[in-house]
Amino acid sequence: MKVVVFDTNVLLDLFVFNDFRALHLKQALIEGQLDALATPNTLEEFADVIARPLFSLDDVQQKKIYLQWQNLARMLDDQSLNKAPWACNDPDDQVFLDLAYTVKPCTLISKDNEVLRFANKAATEQVSITADYTVFDL
Repeated sequence: MKVVVFDTNVLLDLFVFNDFRALHLKQALIEGQLDALATPNTLEEFADVIARPLFSLDDVQQKKIYLQWQNLARMLDDQSLNKAPWACNDPDDQVFLDLAYTVKPCTLISKDNEVLRFANKAATEQVSITADYTVFDL
């Protein structure tokens, strides 16, 4: 099974926007074809983002989206993460790098340039960082 970490922007495409480019990833998650990982900190960030007025989601919608992701993700404890050798300027993004580094080999799917800039370095550590939603042949 492919181990994957989704950053928050990708989760928005999967669960809020239902982006057609990501529908196969969401279906693979639902069918248990991907081992998608999260931590309490990544869940907290996701909850914070979907609560923003920009998304116009009421409390019921937010809870439904949050629980859907939480139920599909395999949870790891934040304190159990190893520090990735790549330091991100944004601490909210660092947790995704640390999570992927901890569970390597792993694929981290991100649309964040701050994360994507580590792709070459991460590849030497068995962490594939990509913005490509077709990275898996599903």
